[in-house]
Amino acid sequence: MPTENSYKIRTNHRNLFLRVSKGHFATSHSHINYYIDVTTQKTRLSEATAVAKELVTYYNHSTIVDTILCLDGTEVIGACLANELTRADFVNLNAHQTIYVVTPEHTSGSQLFFRDNIVPMIEGKHVLILAASVTTGYTAQSAIEAVKYYNGHIAGVAAIFATVEQCAEYPVRAIFNPTKNLQDFESYASHECPLCRRGEKIDALVNSFGYSKL
Repeated sequence: MPTENSYKIRTNHRNLFLRVSKGHFATSHSHINYYIDVTTQKTRLSEATAVAKELVTYYNHSTIVDTILCLDGTEVIGACLANELTRADFVNLNAHQTIYVVTPEHTSGSQLFFRDNIVPMIEGKHVLILAASVTTGYTAQSAIEAVKYYNGHIAGVAAIFATVEQCAEYPVRAIFNPTKNLQDFESYASHECPLCRRGEKIDALVNSFGYSKL
């Protein structure tokens, strides 16, 4: 973890928790005062399963999910979530009665796109967007725009941690949020960051892959 001020936010489930570090961190879109570390949730099967079991409770059985679009390296969680949705007999309209788990590619301008062989898994499908975290909402909104561009239907936006309840007018369902778990979480535009104005050095650069200490 990038700072000494690191700890876990625990739940009633042994494998469901959130690792956080307090400090001064820079993302590509903002400066934040907490680093949300979801590395093991994305890579350890027991934790990914626990996340999936919790997220599936936010959707009722009338929700149609044909495809899970994984952002931020959440493919393991996406596979577990597809398994939970299938096990719970959620509706899907695929000819093979299964759920696709896909990831987008990015252009040099950070736009999302899909190769021709992946497009049939988006076009005309009900797509659930899965992210590790939704703070500024920039990446989730890009995913929503990409799905719509390829004529897909948004089934919802799900995340481990989110600071917003909606993104592009679609509800964001998250396990952890500042209201319940991290009341002093703040996100600032880089040119308006009060931590920078006070001369507090950045502890690390962070993105969906992790952190790099400075």
